[in-house]
Order: sequence, then structure tokens, then C-alpha cells
Amino acid sequence: VQLQASGGGLVQGGGSLRLSCATSGRTFASYAMGWFRQAPGKEREFVAAITWNGGSTFYTDSAKGRFTISRVNAKNTLYLQMNSLKPEDTAVYFCAADSRSGWPNLKDHKYDYWGQGTLVTVSS
Repeated sequence: VQLQASGGGLVQGGGSLRLSCATSGRTFASYAMGWFRQAPGKEREFVAAITWNGGSTFYTDSAKGRFTISRVNAKNTLYLQMNSLKPEDTAVYFCAADSRSGWPNLKDHKYDYWGQGTLVTVSS
């Protein structure tokens, strides 16, 4: 399974970005998927996750109400819509797949496939 994240960039505080994660493989629809981020000098942290069918979603507290994770299985693509961005959202964002479960885990070590990351920079 290969994951390719895109959509990052520079945005002013209060702005929006939509990240995409294109995946290869025919079994994307059975995988739980997640977004994580890593800010400079900090550990990678959970942002959002979604079940195999998109029926349930999970967010870190700082993302609730501002970010929306979604997926289109027919397109093998995962999304993260980010609104009301803040400077503290600045980080490299990674998409990840858990090929062993359709129910997501909030721990990064549970995911076995990772994209290369896309940089999001939010200016104040």
C-alpha cells in the first residue's frame, strides 16, 4: 500500500486547507485511516481518524469543530478539511493506514502504512 499526501501550504490564520491522501491498492475500503501531525521539535500526534466505511470519526480535542476527516472509497482517497486554522496547527501532516483493522486507533504505532507528509504553515 502506498499513500501520497498533498494539499499543504501556507495559509493565514483563520483560513482553510483541504489535505488529500491518495492510496494505491484494492483494499483501501477495508482499512481504518488516520491523520497525524508533527510540529517542529515535537512528537507526532494524532489529529483525526475514520472507520473503514466512514461511519465513525474521531478527533483530537484541538481539531473538534474545525477539522473534518472523510473518505471516498471509490476513489481510494482520504481527506482532511481544516477550517479556522491557527498558527499552532503548523506541522507536517501525515496520513496513515491500518491494514489490520477497519476500526481506527489513536496510537500512531498501530498504523502500518504512512504517507510522506505534507507541510501546513499557518501564519498569524
